[in-house]
Amino acid sequence: MAKAWIAWSRWFVLAAASCAGLLFAFIAGLDPFGLRVGAGQPARPIMDINQRYMYPQLVRSGRFDAAILGTSTMRLLDPQLLSQGLDARFVNLAMNAATPWEQLQMAGLFRSHVAAPKRIVWGFDTTWCEPDATDPAKRLTPRPVPDWLSREVRWSDWPKLLNLTNLEIAGRLMAYRLGWARERIRGDGYEVFTPPEASYDLARARSHIYAGSGGRPLDASPVTPPEAVSAAERAGWRFPALAWLEEAIGAFPNQTEVMLVLPPAHLMAYPREGSAAWQRYAACKAEIAALASRRGAITVDYAHASPITTQDANYWDPLHFRLPIAARFGEELAAIAKGGEPFADGAARVIR
Repeated sequence: MAKAWIAWSRWFVLAAASCAGLLFAFIAGLDPFGLRVGAGQPARPIMDINQRYMYPQLVRSGRFDAAILGTSTMRLLDPQLLSQGLDARFVNLAMNAATPWEQLQMAGLFRSHVAAPKRIVWGFDTTWCEPDATDPAKRLTPRPVPDWLSREVRWSDWPKLLNLTNLEIAGRLMAYRLGWARERIRGDGYEVFTPPEASYDLARARSHIYAGSGGRPLDASPVTPPEAVSAAERAGWRFPALAWLEEAIGAFPNQTEVMLVLPPAHLMAYPREGSAAWQRYAACKAEIAALASRRGAITVDYAHASPITTQDANYWDPLHFRLPIAARFGEELAAIAKGGEPFADGAARVIR
């Protein structure tokens, strides 16, 4: 009996090891995350919706010399629109809910793999102005970028591919190769992740925009007179992530054209103008503009009351605008990047 049990155990272990080996070979052979992609090699079709895992291969491919960085508020910025007339090949590397630290990792990866980056368009949400933005607990989201995807790949990283999620993504890539599925995200990182425009419902959008007030619009007019803020309170305002930002910008070559963008979220996404919170945010924006000036970058500020940000019909929720606004956003940024003036409606404020 003992001999039979030992023999069965050996066959079981052998079968399990063979199965694991076959699954690993399937994943590694398809290489859905492009770990083997290097300069001059095409990236794999993007079959996962989590941009954090899929974008590093786009950077390592060497196909792009300009990048869009930020969160989901920058993801509808079409890189093809920016590439036109700017003598640059843009990739959109913005990631949903990306923390400042995660954005810095992507910026560093791009800088380390592109010898002479031509342009960087970097979007900044209010998270960059939080006083605890650099705390270790704020560095990662529940969907972090693994270290081994945002640095040079080592042989020791390959076994980490063997899990059920990666098996699923490899299966999706196989389905694409066989013509049974489409790319999840375009090969330059661009994706329309908002619902179809034909399904837009203003009442439903307002329920999201004003979710904090039961779907009822709030008074967004400036607080008059502005709330009093003591000198001591102002002196205590800290924006620690901006030191990270200035260091990151300074690490790019001098010839890299850097544009810092405060994207046009709905006015409800910001503190009420005139409030103490708004004054603190305004101080943060001023520091962003100042560090941009020190580093030879330009700042484009949409984060204020304008014909874009005050119109409910321009948005799906407080953060995400609709496709017509995305197109206008891209066209205006492209014009500004070429040295032109912003559009006459005052939605964009440019500090050069």
